[in-house]
Amino acid sequence: MKIKELNNLSEDELVAKEKQLKKDIFDLESQRQMGRVEKPANFRNLRRDIARILTVLNQRRISVKK
Repeated sequence: MKIKELNNLSEDELVAKEKQLKKDIFDLESQRQMGRVEKPANFRNLRRDIARILTVLNQRRISVKK
């Protein structure tokens, strides 16, 4: 997911996307406990996508305060 794509989404959509990604991480963690993770790199990608979303949200909140 690219920053440009995230900038086009509304704040509500970003929050919903963040929740979905956190749920995906939870599901992958469950698979890891059972020993059935096919692509372990998905953990890193999901965490990075969440960080990108949080960055965009924080940038918007800072710009509103100024």
